[in-house]
Amino acid sequence: MSKNLTEDTINELVSTYGNSVLRMCYLYLKDYQLAEDVTQETFIKVYEKIDTFENKSAIKTWIMRIAINLCKNQMRTHWFKRKAMEHIPEIASEDEFDIILDKDAISLEIMKLQPKYREVILLFYYQELPVKEISYILNIKETAVLQRLRRAREQLKPSLKEIL
Repeated sequence: MSKNLTEDTINELVSTYGNSVLRMCYLYLKDYQLAEDVTQETFIKVYEKIDTFENKSAIKTWIMRIAINLCKNQMRTHWFKRKAMEHIPEIASEDEFDIILDKDAISLEIMKLQPKYREVILLFYYQELPVKEISYILNIKETAVLQRLRRAREQLKPSLKEIL
């Protein structure tokens, strides 16, 4: 990856990874407009920080790490915490992606998990990332990723049996 991003290159990255980043942000934030904002901010950071990319991981992994960190930052804000406490679901736009996520009982069960378990499930199953790359994104050991996956699966098993 070149250290200088051209407009074509950034457009290619957005085209290739934009939907994955948006989906991940939506699953974290549960708010479509906020997820769009964080997705846009992610690619701005990619553009600004490309010179810090060291090829230690795939570019997708690096981009997802940026997106997750921005989601976590957003979730720390006073506004977000207050909104989350209201327990009022955000009405998403009417496109197919939102309808599927809103009605998907499995996604709802995943969202009930503690954040540390939810994020490994989302990265492993929804983003289809290998354990090594999840380890890099979350800055934890591979064994910790495997342990969190195991515990998340254990927590999901009873509710998934009811759904499936």
